[in-house]
Amino acid sequence: MVYQPAEDSYLMSRILKEQVPDLIRQNSDLKFLEIGAGSGIHLETASSSGIKKENIFSSDIDKKSVSHCSSLGFNCIHSDLFENISGKYDLIIFNPPYLPEDAREPKSSRLATTGGKKGNEIILRFLESAKNYLKIDGKIFLITSSLAENVNFEKLGYNAKEIGCEKLFFERLCIWELIIV
Repeated sequence: MVYQPAEDSYLMSRILKEQVPDLIRQNSDLKFLEIGAGSGIHLETASSSGIKKENIFSSDIDKKSVSHCSSLGFNCIHSDLFENISGKYDLIIFNPPYLPEDAREPKSSRLATTGGKKGNEIILRFLESAKNYLKIDGKIFLITSSLAENVNFEKLGYNAKEIGCEKLFFERLCIWELIIV
């Protein structure tokens, strides 16, 4: 099942539209990586915001998403987080599965939505590896939810700044800009 864009996807797209032009002014050859490309909405936003298509890379754990994003003309590979990723990037984005485990949720949608028992386990795995793929002055844009347990970014070696939030009736979604300390 290809993850269809929802509030979190639209929030990330808005932030990319706001932030990418400045990043490109600083580095016209910006290398972009999206972990968990899903429908490809952020790949299209990155491209339309000025990142060269040949500098846009992506992955997804769902082979249908990989196939879909590849059919859109993007470089997308099958990977569990950074498992099959190589190289270093100026901007890495991740709209992770971030909801705490819920036994009532159908198994078919858990891969796209559930981030573990507390909701943050996939994020923690991502952050442990992400440093190895980020260029010196690189940035990470990461979505978190108020429904998941908080992540201590500092403890993991990142400076974090909230760059966009949206309050929904049942949760608060935030995008964090992370840089390595």
